[in-house]
Amino acid sequence: MSTPDGLFDTIINRADGFLRISRPTNRLDALQEWHARTRFARRVSFDDLVHILEGRPEGQYHWEGGLQGAWIEGEPRFP
Repeated sequence: MSTPDGLFDTIINRADGFLRISRPTNRLDALQEWHARTRFARRVSFDDLVHILEGRPEGQYHWEGGLQGAWIEGEPRFP
């Protein structure tokens, strides 16, 4: 089952926000725990989530465009 682009983007942006706010010492462990306990997050594979977040540029960016999307400068339309 494919995840709609809007939901996919929300999951990526929420995971990014979680990491920026919590600033864990071990980002991978924290992200794995967040992914496991956040029900809707499991619609995106953990490997895809990690791969996308590893490519995030510095500054104010958000993910847009689903699995084939990209980091876009600025804030997301939906938090």
